[in-house]
Amino acid sequence: MLDPRGPRFAAIITSVVLVVVLITGSGWLALAQAVVFATGAASIRYAPYSWVYRKFVARHLGPPPPVREPSEPVRFAQGVGFVFMTIGAAGYLADASAIGLIATAFALAAAFLNAAFGFCLGCEMYLLLQRLKAALPTR
Repeated sequence: MLDPRGPRFAAIITSVVLVVVLITGSGWLALAQAVVFATGAASIRYAPYSWVYRKFVARHLGPPPPVREPSEPVRFAQGVGFVFMTIGAAGYLADASAIGLIATAFALAAAFLNAAFGFCLGCEMYLLLQRLKAALPTR
């Protein structure tokens, strides 16, 4: 279970990184963000931005709220971010900057929604997929 402030903090950093990617067109920075997303998809505990939050930020915010959130939707959202940023990095590095720009802009839109409003688009996708899976007839 996660402190909900952690993923939002990560979304703020991610938004800043993605704005820099859009401004500079850096495929290498996009690739670095893809690696950050891959790490978060594998384990939120070892994700770089989560580590920064736990080590340097959380202790200054006071106790976490009593309501925690499960890690699975956040890990799924990180996986979706990984897909978009892998496409974005490939676009920028292959000199197909339009692809890089579009994929990065989609990732930025999702990260910004979480950073600014606490709305995790990838998490909501995860929950929707879980509801659809539960509604399917089993054999």
